[in-house]
Amino acid sequence: MQGAIGGISTIWVVIGVGWLIAHLGLVNQGGRRLMSVLAFTVGSPALLFSLMSTADLQHVFSHTVLVSILAVVIAGSLYLALAIPLFRPSLGDGVIGFMSSMYTNAANFGLPVAVALLHDATWIAPILLMQLAFIMPMCLALLDVAAKRSEPGSTRWVSYLSLPFRNPITIGILAGLAVNLAGVQVPEVVMRPIDMVGGIALPLMLMAFGVSLRLDPLPGKGPHRAPMWIATAIKVVVHPFAAWAVGTLMGLSGTDLYAVVVLGALPAAQNVYVTATKYGQGELLARDAVFWSTILSVASLLVIAALLG
Repeated sequence: MQGAIGGISTIWVVIGVGWLIAHLGLVNQGGRRLMSVLAFTVGSPALLFSLMSTADLQHVFSHTVLVSILAVVIAGSLYLALAIPLFRPSLGDGVIGFMSSMYTNAANFGLPVAVALLHDATWIAPILLMQLAFIMPMCLALLDVAAKRSEPGSTRWVSYLSLPFRNPITIGILAGLAVNLAGVQVPEVVMRPIDMVGGIALPLMLMAFGVSLRLDPLPGKGPHRAPMWIATAIKVVVHPFAAWAVGTLMGLSGTDLYAVVVLGALPAAQNVYVTATKYGQGELLARDAVFWSTILSVASLLVIAALLG
C-alpha cells in the first residue's frame, strides 16, 4: 500500500502547488482556464497519441475487460437514472456527471495502485484503452453536440457527425491507434517533442485543479452538491461493488476478481474536470467529485485489499 500512498501524495503535492500559486495571486481565473485549455488542446492529445501508439492492444481482449465494461455501464447508468428525474440536467451537465461516476483515474493514480496492490501495472492497460478509445470520444462527441446546440442558427447533421474528428483529444487517440494498428515505428526525432509536449498535460491538469480549490467555492458547497455526492458515492462504492458482482457471476476469482474490483474503486480522473472546464459544463460538480473520490477511494481500496487481497 506504500506505493499507492506515494502516488496519492504526489498527486496532492502538485495540486497543492496550484493552490499556492493562486493564493499568492500568481494565477487568476483566466490563468486557470488557460492551463486547462492547454492541457486539453495541446498536452493531452500529445500524451494520448504517445500512449496509444505504443500500447499493447492485446490487453483490450483480455477476459476481464468485459467485466470492467459492464461495471462502467452499471455505474454510469445508475447515475443517469437518478440524476435525470431528480435534477433534470442539461446534456452537458449530464455528461459530466456521468463521467464523474465512472471515468477512472487510471493513469496517474491507477498505476501506483496497480503496482502496490496487484503487483502488475499491466492491469491498467485495458481500462486505459477502453476509456481513451471508446468512453472519452463518445462523451466528447456529446459535449460537442451540446456546444453546437447553444450556438445561434441551425446546424447541419454533417457538422454533428464530423465533430468527434475535430476534437483534439479524439484526434490524438485515433491517430495513436492508427499508428499502432499499422505497425508503424514513429522515428525518435518525431516522438521526442511529442513526448515533451505530452509531459505538460498531467501537471497542468492537477495545478488547474488546485487553483480552482483556492479561487472557487469550497468542495461540497453550492447547488451542485447533490448530484456531486451521488456521482462520488457511485464511483467509490457502487462501481467496485458492480465489478465484484459481475465478476463473481462471470466466474472470476482470485487475482482476476481482485483486480477488476480494485480498478473499479479508483477515483474519478482529473480529465473529467479539465473536460468540464473546456466546455464550461458542470465544472464544480466535476472538481468536487474528483476531490472527494480521490480522498474516499483510499478507504475503499483498503477495505477491498482486506477482503479480497
